[in-house]
Amino acid sequence: MASRHLITSTAQGMVDFINKSPSPWHAVHECKKALLAAGYLELKETDKWDIKPMSKYFVTRNMSTIISFAVGGAYKPGNGFSLMGAHTDSPCIRVKPVSKKENAGYLQVGVELYGGGNWLTWFDRDLRLAGRAIVKEKGHLINRLVHVNRPLMRIPSIAIHLQRDINTNFSPNSENEICPVIATAFQNQLVEQKDVGNGIQSDKHHPLLLNLIAEEIGVAPADISDFELCLADYQPANLGGALDEFVFAPRLDNLFNVYTALQAMTSFTDEDLASDPCIRVAGFFDHEEVGSTSAQGANSNFQRFILQRLCAGGEDETTFQRSMANSYMISADQAHAVNPNYKTKHEENHSVEMHKGIVLKFNTNQKYTTNSWTASVLREIASRADVPLQDFVVRNDSPCGSTIGPMMSAKLAIPTIDIGGAQLSMHSIREQCSTTSVHHAIQLYKSFYTHFASVRDTVRVD
Repeated sequence: MASRHLITSTAQGMVDFINKSPSPWHAVHECKKALLAAGYLELKETDKWDIKPMSKYFVTRNMSTIISFAVGGAYKPGNGFSLMGAHTDSPCIRVKPVSKKENAGYLQVGVELYGGGNWLTWFDRDLRLAGRAIVKEKGHLINRLVHVNRPLMRIPSIAIHLQRDINTNFSPNSENEICPVIATAFQNQLVEQKDVGNGIQSDKHHPLLLNLIAEEIGVAPADISDFELCLADYQPANLGGALDEFVFAPRLDNLFNVYTALQAMTSFTDEDLASDPCIRVAGFFDHEEVGSTSAQGANSNFQRFILQRLCAGGEDETTFQRSMANSYMISADQAHAVNPNYKTKHEENHSVEMHKGIVLKFNTNQKYTTNSWTASVLREIASRADVPLQDFVVRNDSPCGSTIGPMMSAKLAIPTIDIGGAQLSMHSIREQCSTTSVHHAIQLYKSFYTHFASVRDTVRVD
């Protein structure tokens, strides 16, 4: 069993990653830095590739999706892939293309609700601003990360004196009542604003907001062509609980699995990779929370195109199909731990607990991809790393969420399993998991990349 110090320090690494990743674009940026430091080479989709065994690469799309892969020393086209998939996005509130609003003496920012968030938890929180801007620079359109890391906005709740039934009937109108305040019109008139020029965005947003963004990225407001910006909780992620056994953080769904899979992809040795007949792949996709149907979502052909390119040079036209049959994918997304205040919402024989292991997610209606043989393969891989596992099923009278697993499994015809770390408060602005889960996930994902090929050779299921 790992030491308490190791578990805590491992979890702190994830906390640091989350704090640097307030948007999908920041998450991919952090992944790129870690991969480059581990010796990976960046590829471009538009270039020709010359892929070699014992080499490591990554490619991005939209700067919000990234696929990394390491070619085993014993790889030959047709051998197969050991794949992991997770997502970079989380439910959040995003700035509208035209956001300038003024109401009752307040400057407000028009926003859209992204994904299925628990919007109640966004009220009365200090909110920062993060995302990416496209700027004009020397005749080119350049991607710039934006992170205004200060308590910039707030969505005020209504006082209980003005709505006495608020504790039993809180149902805000998503257009009119979930709108952040950035300033008062009174103070905005007293403070002289810099001229924002005649740029594309000049009339769409408050000059106050445009100037903040421009100052953050070091450009003139008129040089901002467009942007995609998320509101994010200003309070940082941290370890907590009386025994420091919890992670209290935003975006655990699903930066938990992005971070832990990234650790597995950046920590194996050359000796380990040299004997692998597979290509190890980790894909972190945008737009899972809104259905994944985009050019950079898991429901696109992005991963399929990458895998087809890696199979190029095979002996015949069936190389890609044989590779898929020899492959296996882990769809890694978070799972519901039993909530002590709502215990009856959980299926009593499948109540997932903190510290008790990574969760295998089952659903007979195929909301999750796990079946008996994909579960058996993972149980063997987990046993080799001494990682405990738990089983999860929703109640028959409860709705069931889903993941990127079913769509990617169907697109590629790859045996797939859905798993994740146990957490509370999923889709809240602040979520909670255990420190032990971070360690368990990293150890399991490392074991998957190391042992999949040998476990696959024991399988006699067609």
